[in-house]
Amino acid sequence: MVRTVVMLYPGHSAEDDYELLEHLVPDAAFPVVRTWEGGTAHDVESLLALGSREHLEPAARRARAHAPDAVLWACTSGSFVHGRDGARIQSGWVGEAGGAPASSTSWAFSAAVRHLRLRRVAVAATYPADVAAHFTRFLAGDGITVTALSAHDVPSGEDAGRLDAEWLSAAARAADVRGAECLLVPDTALHTVAALPGLERELGLPVLTANQVTAWHGLRLAGHPARADRLGVLFRA
Repeated sequence: MVRTVVMLYPGHSAEDDYELLEHLVPDAAFPVVRTWEGGTAHDVESLLALGSREHLEPAARRARAHAPDAVLWACTSGSFVHGRDGARIQSGWVGEAGGAPASSTSWAFSAAVRHLRLRRVAVAATYPADVAAHFTRFLAGDGITVTALSAHDVPSGEDAGRLDAEWLSAAARAADVRGAECLLVPDTALHTVAALPGLERELGLPVLTANQVTAWHGLRLAGHPARADRLGVLFRA
């Protein structure tokens, strides 16, 4: 049985990762519903607005047209900047409006790290340092220690969407993974799905990326086994 996980996605950058995921994960569909057509600047004020009820509830209501088994707010920074309490409330709005179990990419990262029974992670973030710090605090609430943080100061989601596989590989190799059990790459605006097997081979440890964990978490909420080849350790665990 095909399980449908609707992705509430802001702007235009790496939403085609979800098309690729549909080819890689058996019996899964990931339709994208746009929450926002404007820019997605990587600053706290803009990200708070991006994840507001004003934008998410109408999009979640439109998600009902897909008869979803789960609805995911597919944006890491637009969830973690609200803090853990705010992100929990945010998922509540989405679930009520979408009529299905709901969550967000920030929660997906925490769930994926716990699923792999890990505690110590390195982070390679596209965001400026002040934005990325909100992510480390979010993870700390689940007892996850960030051993090292790389903040690449990419100005917006649109800019992140234009970065290529070579940039991603270089950012992963440059991350300080000493003492870490896996590497987290938290931006749904960054194309990462096709690169996962290569990244894990290069680093010799699990790599968790935003579009990967969002799909995985949504599938689990939808009652799908979330198992597939070519999507890293997470989809084999």
